[in-house]
Amino acid sequence: MEDTLRVHGLGATQWYVLHELATVGPSKQRDLVTKLQVERATLSAVVGTLVAKNLVEQVQDSVDLRQKSLRLTPAGEQLWAELPDLSFIHEAAFGGVSEADAEIVARVLRTATERLVQRSEGGMG
Repeated sequence: MEDTLRVHGLGATQWYVLHELATVGPSKQRDLVTKLQVERATLSAVVGTLVAKNLVEQVQDSVDLRQKSLRLTPAGEQLWAELPDLSFIHEAAFGGVSEADAEIVARVLRTATERLVQRSEGGMG
């Protein structure tokens, strides 16, 4: 994935942000922290880079002015349309694995990630 994206000047987390905005639409930045399972500071840095590249636009939320919503810029939409299909990664990793088994793997990895984040934040010794 990294090799494929490097040609386009993107990292994996940047791709995931673009993917979410391209497939789901504008999203609150705080919602992406949870959805992408990244720390707030990490996402802020990634979003800052995408804003500097003019691929993503940050706008104040119309309801809660403290929150920021993100959306693709026209340049971001154009780049997204030009990016190669990365479904080969999913096929390479999960080809032949049932949907039910893949969901179990995803659930186990989410739980493990949450536990590691809690531990790193001082929740466990």
